[in-house]
Amino acid sequence: MTYLYAYVHWFFRRRASRNGAHVGVARTPRERWIEEGLHVLATSGVDAVRVEALAKRIGVTKGGFYGYFADREALLTAMLEAWEREAVDEVLAKVDNAGLDPKNRARMAGVLTLSDHRLLPIDLAVRDWARRDDDVATRLRRVDNARMALLRETIGEFCDDPDEVEARALLAFCAVIGGHFLAADHEGRTRVEVLIRAADLLFEPRNR
Repeated sequence: MTYLYAYVHWFFRRRASRNGAHVGVARTPRERWIEEGLHVLATSGVDAVRVEALAKRIGVTKGGFYGYFADREALLTAMLEAWEREAVDEVLAKVDNAGLDPKNRARMAGVLTLSDHRLLPIDLAVRDWARRDDDVATRLRRVDNARMALLRETIGEFCDDPDEVEARALLAFCAVIGGHFLAADHEGRTRVEVLIRAADLLFEPRNR
């Protein structure tokens, strides 16, 4: 895994499993359509999210779709709403209830938000989609602003310089997102080792 807090991934996923948290489970027929739509979005992009193809994946007729959604656009909106709720509201609730120190709070948020198994592929697909759709771009900006707000709050617990808080938050966010696109080597170090060191630099006071 290549996101910033990969080295604590196993710990927080084990904790989430013990607490009964399992994302991406469709509990109703409507949620099944949304979940399958998000899966296709993550693997093939928004253009591949088609009613007929989803019906085939689910094993129902195309006509069953219209009992839950007015049209494809309604499904796409519901998918975005589900992603935003899971990526922001549910993550923040779990982080707030965990009672962790600033560094581990940021790590937990990173793991829950950008997991290779679930939210990361959706997140990257939404970013690609947002380049071509202004409404999606607006929603993505709202999600990213919520994530930046958490980083500011977390870093602000040990840093009282607003400019430094903003810079650290930006660097942390860029490391998380950019790490998935960077192809560079690290001269005898693994990507995870470098990101662990980056986390130490970004989430601890300078005069420690």
